[in-house]
Amino acid sequence: MILIAELTAVPDQADRLRTLLEGMIEPSLKEPGCRSYQPLVDPNRPERMVIIEEWQDEEALQEHFATPHFRHASEVLDTILAEPLALRRLTPLEG
Repeated sequence: MILIAELTAVPDQADRLRTLLEGMIEPSLKEPGCRSYQPLVDPNRPERMVIIEEWQDEEALQEHFATPHFRHASEVLDTILAEPLALRRLTPLEG
């Protein structure tokens, strides 16, 4: 399962968002079921970032949401995002 998380920081919080997302890479990749975790930034709008994640299954993703590093990040995101976090779950086309 692919998860795309879209985040837009308040303009003066873009560096804080970048630091937060960079700090999520290593612990997320160490989680069972995490196949990839890649934060990306829009070069034309540095306050806009996307994380492309691949998880083994929904259970692994739900376990990720319960980790201390994710819970901490969620608390910080509540204070620095200009709009709510958008999550999109994608699966491969069959056929």
